[in-house]
Amino acid sequence: MPEEPEVETEKLHEAIKEEMEKEKAGGAFLRRIALTTAVLAALAAIASLLAGSTVNGALVRKAEVTQIQAEVSDQWAYFQAKGIKAAIERGSEATWTAQGKTPPPEIEAKARRYDEEQKDIETRAHEREKERDQRSHEAEILLHEHHSYANAVALFQVSIALGAVAALTRQRSVWIGSILVGLGGLVFLTRLLG
Repeated sequence: MPEEPEVETEKLHEAIKEEMEKEKAGGAFLRRIALTTAVLAALAAIASLLAGSTVNGALVRKAEVTQIQAEVSDQWAYFQAKGIKAAIERGSEATWTAQGKTPPPEIEAKARRYDEEQKDIETRAHEREKERDQRSHEAEILLHEHHSYANAVALFQVSIALGAVAALTRQRSVWIGSILVGLGGLVFLTRLLG
C-alpha cells in the first residue's frame, strides 16, 4: 500500500494561532480607535451646536442693531423737524418785529416749546445710540466665539477622519495623530466653556 503523504500540521496550527492572536490584538486596537472616534464625534456635535447657537445669537443682535438704528434715524429726523418748526416761529417773530409790531406771545412760547422738545428727542436718540453700540459689541463677541467653536469642529472632523485612516491602515501613529488633533479641538472648546 502506498504511504499517505504526511502533512505537517504542527506548523499550520502555530500559524493559525499566530493569526488569531494578531486578530485579537488588531480587534482591540480597532475597538480603541472606535471608542476615541465616538468620543471625538460627540465632542464635534457639542461644538457644532455651540457654534450654531452663538452665530444665531449674533444674528439676532445684528437684527436688533438694525432696528435700533432705524429708530435713531427717526429720532434725529424728528429732532430736525422740531428745529425747523422753531426756526419758522422765530422767522415769524422777526417778520412782526420788522413791521414795527410786537409779536404775539404764543410765537415765542411755541419756539421755546420746540427747543425743549428737541432736547428731549436728542437725549432719547443718544440713549438709543448707546444701546445700538452695546448690541453691536455683543454681536461681535458672539461672532468671535462662533469662530472658535467652528475651529474646534474642524479639528474634531479632521481627527475623526484620521481615526478612520488609522482603522483602515491599522497604523498606531495615525491614531495617535488623530488623538492629538482631537485634543487641539478640545482646547478650542474648553477655552470658551471655561
